[in-house]
Amino acid sequence: MEKKVGVGLIGSQFISTIHAEALKRVADAEVLAVMSPTEGNARKFAEKFNIPNQFTNLDDMLAMDELDMIVIGAPNYLHCDITLKIAEAGKHVVVEKPLCMNLEEADRMIAACKKANVKLMYAEELCFTPKYVRLKGLLDEGALGRPVLFKQSEKHDGPHADHFWDVERSGGGVTMDMGCHGIQFFRWLHPGVPIKSVYAQMSTTVHQAKTKGDDNAIVILEFEDGVVAMMEESWTKLGGMDDRAEIHGTEGVAYADVLQGNSIQTYSNRGVGYAVEKAGNTVGWSFTMYEEIWNYGFPQEFEHFVDCVKNDRQPLVTGEDGKAVLEVIFAAYESAGTGRKVALPFKTDAEKPIRLWKN
Repeated sequence: MEKKVGVGLIGSQFISTIHAEALKRVADAEVLAVMSPTEGNARKFAEKFNIPNQFTNLDDMLAMDELDMIVIGAPNYLHCDITLKIAEAGKHVVVEKPLCMNLEEADRMIAACKKANVKLMYAEELCFTPKYVRLKGLLDEGALGRPVLFKQSEKHDGPHADHFWDVERSGGGVTMDMGCHGIQFFRWLHPGVPIKSVYAQMSTTVHQAKTKGDDNAIVILEFEDGVVAMMEESWTKLGGMDDRAEIHGTEGVAYADVLQGNSIQTYSNRGVGYAVEKAGNTVGWSFTMYEEIWNYGFPQEFEHFVDCVKNDRQPLVTGEDGKAVLEVIFAAYESAGTGRKVALPFKTDAEKPIRLWKN
């Protein structure tokens, strides 16, 4: 492909803002359109990011011949139907996590994109986060010896949008929302080794009035070669986003903190306009971020996806990866519901992960 990759965005809220900001830094990408079904949202978004075309109807946007790749920033329950439409239109797809609501939808999405000969790319930024890329490099070069234990945690005080709290539209709570990050992170650190079991403890400890989903979770994965991975997910941690990881090996250990190690320690009596994602109160001490989007790897992620479309390369993170992550998520909710360790492969026809926890 000689021209720049023409990109269309679906969505106009928080995650689509990150997509637009990231794509501005990708030389081979050109964001040509944005679509939002809410009247006025697409127009405001297009004005903010200088996007030439805006739509309230998806079919109208997909009719644009100039678009090569569509990025889905819509609620979870819409991912499957939107992906099928994009594939039918012959355009490549980037899907924000989680891939979709259930394993049957995942199979339909993968099959539709294969039939249309378009790429189905799964947006997992932790595989592009600079500190985590370096962390994996230490493991790959043998500096830490043979891996024994992986840990990853992501915690904040809750999602931006109402649909995350609604399990009918999201499919689950914090494990569905953020656990998908940790699962793919572990699979990326330890490629080619299947996960053989999942054990999870979930609870709704703070947000009972807002959701039936889990707002705290601990999930333990065991790989077939004995490596153990533990992730902690929380929607109850105040003071802004916390994202960190550890690798323990036979010859060493390494720790990575995505945000605080790159922040400016700030004290303010009046509060900071913006410190870091999910920082609700910035009076007093706060960790004020700079280059937050770069530190999370979003521009690097989209540079990779654009390159895959422009030069017909295999994506690092695919629809198949998204399905594998979803399988582990379902197994985690089954474990939390039964109190037992769950073996993989795990088959289920449950329409949402939450059904396996709250029968």
